[in-house]
Amino acid sequence: MTDFYYPRTQSGKSAILPPVPWHYSGELITLEYRTDADAVAALLPEGFELADEDPGAVAAIWADWQSCSDDFNEILDPVRCQYKEMFIVIRCKYKGKHYSRCAFIWVDKDFAILRGQHQGYPKKLGAIHMSRPVTLGKAGPRLEAGGKFGVTLAAYDRRLAEGVFTITDTAEKPGFVNGLPMAHNRWYPAIETNGTDSLSEVVTMSGFDGQMGRCFKGDFDLTYFPSPVEELVDLPVREKIGGYWHEVAVSWRAGTTLSRKTLPDFP
Repeated sequence: MTDFYYPRTQSGKSAILPPVPWHYSGELITLEYRTDADAVAALLPEGFELADEDPGAVAAIWADWQSCSDDFNEILDPVRCQYKEMFIVIRCKYKGKHYSRCAFIWVDKDFAILRGQHQGYPKKLGAIHMSRPVTLGKAGPRLEAGGKFGVTLAAYDRRLAEGVFTITDTAEKPGFVNGLPMAHNRWYPAIETNGTDSLSEVVTMSGFDGQMGRCFKGDFDLTYFPSPVEELVDLPVREKIGGYWHEVAVSWRAGTTLSRKTLPDFP
């Protein structure tokens, strides 16, 4: 398949996204906390409910990724494979089954935006930064007790979030909020812009060939800042659960449609 995404040409060379599968390797900082369950409920679209347990649990996640397609040519052209993202994960229930769900997400590359929107992630453009661990010198934290990492998010010239994570010990896994299959909506407004959608689906997905690497837990501080076009301040930290630095690898090929609205007939 040479024409997975637009622009579609005979060669497929110009497409923003290469054909699947897509492979990911990354380092993540996950900060889990509890907020008001009503604030989480306000983010759930029609058909979704709060999770039965810990309905106010939230994960704020910073990630530094390398990703590539099956021919791996992006690895030798790093600008096409390296990107960062920050995203907010909540938990929910759809048709009696529990899922994780990405409520907000920012990335810093165009291919990551379009790839995520194909999967139902509501990706937007932002500036994301996170401290890198080092093994030599003094210009970075160590992956050991006392190692201290900073994370920041900005968009539209405004800082939206900042945090500090401090390692206390090793961990077996990086929390639980982002530990279920994802359930997302894929929406595309009709060109008539009359309030109807040309595409309206609920989809789920999970990866394959997943691997978990080193994982460390610790304490954190997290602050959100107001913005005229963002809503992070509506998810304040009421109780900290735990912070994690961890390594992840996964591949993705396809998702599954859970429901699809029937579109009206057009003249």
